[in-house]
Amino acid sequence: MEEETLKKLLLACACVLATTALAGCGSDDSSSASSTDSTTEETTTTADTETTTTTEAAKPTVVSIVVVNATPKGGIVRQTLSEGDHVVLVVKSDVADEIHLHGYDKSTDVTAGGTARLPFTATIPGRFEVELESRAVQIADLTVDP
Repeated sequence: MEEETLKKLLLACACVLATTALAGCGSDDSSSASSTDSTTEETTTTADTETTTTTEAAKPTVVSIVVVNATPKGGIVRQTLSEGDHVVLVVKSDVADEIHLHGYDKSTDVTAGGTARLPFTATIPGRFEVELESRAVQIADLTVDP
């Protein structure tokens, strides 16, 4: 085998091994709305050098809503998002109810005096209501721009 071909073969094997090792480092943690930061490292190897690039994952956009006497404190919360944004609705409420994000059909329960977190990715452009479902009270209005 020629020396150049051997180098290319070794480089390809090293890349496959590195990719396999990095893939095994993932987590199956379903708490996608955690407040911890994460980073991604990419390693590129050439015949003579190795370069590691670290990029920090984007922090989610947090939309905070406070519910007092079953209505949003200060009025309906209005937030504009960009398509692809990672978003966490954080609802602190003095009443128990279901928090429902229309259009995305995502919901979670909040207890009286509790705080609920509803994470989602803004994948659908448009305008969407967030409401206290059983009371039919709108608490937020989200606009997702393409």
